[in-house]
Amino acid sequence: MRTRPIFALAISLLLAAGAAAAPVTPASVLAEAPAAAWIAPAPDDLLVMDLAGGKRVVIALAPDFAPVHAANIKALARAHWYDGLWIERVQDNYVVQWGDPSEKKPLPAGVVADPPAEYERAAAGLALTPHPYRDTFADTVGFAAGWPVAEQGAQAWLTHCYGMVGVGRGNAPSTGSGAELYAIIGHAPRALDRNIALVGRVLTGFESMTALPRGSEAMGFYKSVAERLPIVQARLASELPEAERPRVRILDTASATFAAWVKVRANRQDDFYVRPAGAVDLCSVMPPVKEGD
Repeated sequence: MRTRPIFALAISLLLAAGAAAAPVTPASVLAEAPAAAWIAPAPDDLLVMDLAGGKRVVIALAPDFAPVHAANIKALARAHWYDGLWIERVQDNYVVQWGDPSEKKPLPAGVVADPPAEYERAAAGLALTPHPYRDTFADTVGFAAGWPVAEQGAQAWLTHCYGMVGVGRGNAPSTGSGAELYAIIGHAPRALDRNIALVGRVLTGFESMTALPRGSEAMGFYKSVAERLPIVQARLASELPEAERPRVRILDTASATFAAWVKVRANRQDDFYVRPAGAVDLCSVMPPVKEGD
């Protein structure tokens, strides 16, 4: 008469033991992250770009690394300068680029046509959380306020990771005004570091760019105007009504949650992984982004 209750108890104990032994995964670390581990970017540092077809891309700007270039982009957005332009270039495993392909549209007042070469900055003053694994391109890498950073001596710079946004330019001494922007859509081309001004990172809506057809012309440019994807408008989030502003948060790279997440990413031991790598590339642990309140 007691067999069924005892059997049920045994099953429940086995299930509980299995649950206790469940492997820690990157997803489980994020699921347990406290609200305080997520940081909302300032609305004035968010560029909201609406594309044809109802697609929206949200980009965080990095004025602490490229202040003049970031100020230019903000001025261009406030002047509605990007409105009616296009995504004109999609090069496979490299970049998606947007702006004025004619290079003839006049810049609005207040935009610096030839900014300084903001390809690196002083390392002093950066609250860098060091990445615990080796890097090919710099002695020290890590994250500062959510940004992927490399350091060598007294200098620091942003790194060309997937989703990072840079300023298109011509051959030196051109530094680019912000009239042409690009985002990395492939394997991190770190050789570009310290050669171009990086100004931000795509946070949401990147699939609207990465899934576009590749351009057939040299360097992935589209052959015809009909192939380009129009930019309906580009605004700073601070210019939008409160209800229309994107609700995005980035995992705090100085938090214990981020450190735990990186460690798990480097040492996967869940059901799928046979052997932990024991290392992870800086660009493979870009801080996660969460939408909503």
